[in-house]
Amino acid sequence: MSAARPRPGDLLVAGPGLSGSIFDHSVVLVLDADEDGALGVILNQLSELSLSSVLPDWVERVSEPKVLFSGGPVSPNGAICVAAVADPSEEPPGWRRLFDNVGLLHLDTPLEIVAGAYDDLRIFAGYAGWEPGQLEAELADTRWYVVPYRYDDVFGSDPVPMWRRVLRRQPGRLAWLSTWSERPELN
Repeated sequence: MSAARPRPGDLLVAGPGLSGSIFDHSVVLVLDADEDGALGVILNQLSELSLSSVLPDWVERVSEPKVLFSGGPVSPNGAICVAAVADPSEEPPGWRRLFDNVGLLHLDTPLEIVAGAYDDLRIFAGYAGWEPGQLEAELADTRWYVVPYRYDDVFGSDPVPMWRRVLRRQPGRLAWLSTWSERPELN
């Protein structure tokens, strides 16, 4: 919940100041954050495109729900695959560790190599990105809250109601935000 720079694996949970934007009620998994800026993928927004229409060979490889996610407004025609390696002591070809057993999998990796090497896969169209200092300013303005991730946040089968679920498990006053309504008289 601090305004410090988040690390890969942290979640950014949208605050009420982002209502009405593309990030309204979003939960973003941080993939990279340093002095050059930050990037992540929105975990709880489904794409209007079907995964079978863009990457049909990957449909049977991804975790439930077997859909394409909308990762954010930057490069929406590109795809990012977040994958959890099955054996944490290995680094299969085409995969780069980010945190714990979670990393990025290059989508040009032959499917024969992918089979059995990963516990879970999720594919995102686009990503969310921040220029140097931009995310820190948004954190200071409480547009985002930084919270720890759980494995099911990244690969769970019911991602859409994640915003309230992630907030509800936080300590103290941040949990209260899970009951927030766009109707001020209800807050």
